[in-house]
Amino acid sequence: MQKTHMAALAAGLLLAASAATAADSPKKWHWVASWGAAQMTPEPQNELPQEHWRDATLRQIVHVALGGEKLRVRISNVFGTTPLTVEAAGIGLAKAPGNPDIDPQSARALTFGGRASVMIPAGAEYYSDVVALPHKAGADIAVSLYFNGAPSKQTGHPGSRATSFVAKGQRTLDAAWSGAEKIPRWYLLADVEVQAPRDVGAVVAVGDSITDGYGTTTDGNDRWPDVLAGRIAQGGKPMGVVNVGIGGGRMLRDGLGPNLASRFDRDVIARAGVTHAVVMIGVNDLGGQHRNGEDIPAARAKLVEDLQQAHRQLVERAHAHGICVIGGTVTPYAGSDYYRPAATNEADRQQLNEWIRKSGVFDAVADFDAALRDPQQPDKLRKEYDNDGLHPSIAGLRAMAEAVPLKALGNRCGAK
Repeated sequence: MQKTHMAALAAGLLLAASAATAADSPKKWHWVASWGAAQMTPEPQNELPQEHWRDATLRQIVHVALGGEKLRVRISNVFGTTPLTVEAAGIGLAKAPGNPDIDPQSARALTFGGRASVMIPAGAEYYSDVVALPHKAGADIAVSLYFNGAPSKQTGHPGSRATSFVAKGQRTLDAAWSGAEKIPRWYLLADVEVQAPRDVGAVVAVGDSITDGYGTTTDGNDRWPDVLAGRIAQGGKPMGVVNVGIGGGRMLRDGLGPNLASRFDRDVIARAGVTHAVVMIGVNDLGGQHRNGEDIPAARAKLVEDLQQAHRQLVERAHAHGICVIGGTVTPYAGSDYYRPAATNEADRQQLNEWIRKSGVFDAVADFDAALRDPQQPDKLRKEYDNDGLHPSIAGLRAMAEAVPLKALGNRCGAK
């Protein structure tokens, strides 16, 4: 097995060198995020167990939006407090979502500055070297990371709605993974980027658990951004689609993850090739204030004002980098047993939504509220679109994807 690994590593180095020397002029192509996830500190129950960091390989499957010939992977230690060492890494085409096996002909070693291992400082994110791996849009790509020790503080994305796998030993390039343990989370993977023509961009879907995919099918890739990626692909113009939803996420205050105002630069602006963002946030800000008993009139008015100001700030920062922002209206949640909003909170939601539609702050609007609300009870989700009073059903998520105006994704917003 050792000879196999050494041969594959050598092949990976050769491919990386060839890609670097034979690449087209950078004037003709650029890097574009094809898949990505928002990073956070996992809660204790969502951490990767210590034994899976010692002499173990973690294989994670991601569903990319763009096809291409060459790619690179970004690994994140952004919430780590000590250096993270990846002893070895590999990549390949997964046989299917939820399956740890890869096509043996596609197995490639991932290197970092030509080396098999890399030390990523606390708070940092590192790119792998370029690797040649021809793949189609909608491919499932397996990224394998081998460790000999755990970081002092983990970085990851618990709400993966995708199955990852752990096996003992250095198995980054093994095609068959019998007996691997299943882990329903992602760790350390920030994004997969593809070399694409200069006119190809990426859209980032920003939000909370509704965007992250609560209630969707594990390994089904049926979150609303996934469905949007399918719509874009059918339109014939390729575009990367990145989902940076965080379950429980809020605009103004930290929840299970960092508040959106604090993470917007890392999760949207800093991603390669981003031209558009669809921002839908606010359910947990509005609902949390009511649930915590802080919804006196003055506090509620201040919350709506603060949400508007935060949206303005995001748009200004995005525009400074030539990124268009599509404002997403907040969907109904009066049927939520968790928040149980009063009429006053519904009035706040309506006020915020009208501002999103009519303020002129956004470059376009995705009216998710109009797409999902019950015409007879507009404070609630339509029955066929309702999962639990708060989160849309699979059909509701499809309706959300349909509500994103594709024409707006063809527009460009010059840096100001």
